[in-house]
Amino acid sequence: MSAASEETRVIWTRDELVEAFRNIGLQEGQTVFVHTSLRSLGYVVGGAETLIRALLEVVGIDGTIMMPSQTWKNLDPQTGVHWEAPQAWWPIIREHWPAYDKALTPAIGMSVVAEMFRKWPGAMRSDHPARSVAAVGKHAAYLTEGHDLSCIFGPGSPVDKLYGLDGHVLLIGVGHDKNTSLHLAETRADFPSKTMTEESSAILVDGKRRWVTYSTQAVDDSDFVRLGEAYEREKQLPIHRVGHAEIRFMRQRELVDWATAWMERNRA
Repeated sequence: MSAASEETRVIWTRDELVEAFRNIGLQEGQTVFVHTSLRSLGYVVGGAETLIRALLEVVGIDGTIMMPSQTWKNLDPQTGVHWEAPQAWWPIIREHWPAYDKALTPAIGMSVVAEMFRKWPGAMRSDHPARSVAAVGKHAAYLTEGHDLSCIFGPGSPVDKLYGLDGHVLLIGVGHDKNTSLHLAETRADFPSKTMTEESSAILVDGKRRWVTYSTQAVDDSDFVRLGEAYEREKQLPIHRVGHAEIRFMRQRELVDWATAWMERNRA
């Protein structure tokens, strides 16, 4: 190994991650929505398991960790989620895509950490077939229950319940384009282009697979990075560094309230 690679090599143990997370503000008893890129940290001894154990250790038995466990491939091919499949295959996908099973269906594209987390001992997972979340800890059952098909990010959704608990958002090596809580602001903001749309997913109805269409608010994350940068400037949000990863830690309620007002000013 060259001298340069020795100097840039970053390796983390569980104890070191615990200390780092505490230094940026994570505390016992908090409820935290975590979005993460494991590789951004460097080399974590034990990988996803070590990261999850570190987070759970910091918040303790009175805290809760929540992560996205979305299965967004379980949407109609017309939305573009099956870009690799020719249009001629779409009817076959609609007829045969497996029904969502929260105990089995993988967290498609949500990172290796989120995939391990949804199977963690004691983990609860919400029932939405495309936009589920998983949680471990004191408020896990409350956050994940009753995730309505048509209210993905609005009243009574997991992100709305997190708001009610005055929870936090932790972005590990990812930006605001991955900040799911900003979708809650979309449901609350009043802007001219706000509209409803129809989505379809495979679900189990009385034990049988059904392709179900439901109405929900159309969401748009195309301005989330710009919004997030403006929020950080105005609030002087500190950007920490753990390994190679930029870390952002914030109160979700403050973020959502600010983002709601921003969208009303800036969205057409």
